[in-house]
Amino acid sequence: MNTMTRHYLLFGANSAISKAYISHILDKEPNATIYAVSRQNPMKNAVEYLHCNYSPESLNRVSEQLHQLNVRPHQIILFNGVLHTLSNQPEKRLEDIDANYFQQLFTANTLTPLLCLQAVFPLLNHNHDCTITALRARVGSIEDNQLGGWYSYRASKSALNMLFKTAAIELSRRSKNTRLVLFHPCTTDTALSKPFQKNLPEHKLFSPEFVANQLFNLLSNAQQFTKPNEPAYIDWQGKPINW
Repeated sequence: MNTMTRHYLLFGANSAISKAYISHILDKEPNATIYAVSRQNPMKNAVEYLHCNYSPESLNRVSEQLHQLNVRPHQIILFNGVLHTLSNQPEKRLEDIDANYFQQLFTANTLTPLLCLQAVFPLLNHNHDCTITALRARVGSIEDNQLGGWYSYRASKSALNMLFKTAAIELSRRSKNTRLVLFHPCTTDTALSKPFQKNLPEHKLFSPEFVANQLFNLLSNAQQFTKPNEPAYIDWQGKPINW
């Protein structure tokens, strides 16, 4: 493989931030190869599209395809995530807790990223540098929780923190040049945040394009703020967030 050609592997590639990130890669690195994993093709003719419904079987097929192509990703980013559904919003009170909503959020925000991590493991090795990033939320910080509420979402994101921290320890032994990052984009103007934008100051609502630019710049210097055996937990400015 040409050392100037880098491979990007994006899960949840049909999200607004992911589409903006793809556009940013195409602008900054026109020779890069982008593998987009999602239920629908996010940008026809611009990416190598791999259909996936995020079941273990579907993720295994994606892993096998990439392994056969001898893909060694420079970056792997997990854009997957759910905050609200057609029937449920984040809980304000204990009485609002709904078992189905709780399970939906844990599947989307915790289990799915872990299964994606499992699927990409065959693509990693000691000789190749790779950064694996999952989008996070500040409300997943136990230390930062001052308002309460949002039980399911907070718990699903806190659990992802633990899973990434655990995976980083294992990968330090099995793929020493792989770094893990948990990234909080702040409130971004996407479908996920629409119900919560009403009273938000304008300067606190970011465009997907701005977030994509921040993330790209941060990951371009990931070795400056990551350790081989511990994920970085940072916001859009690169500032660390308390666990």
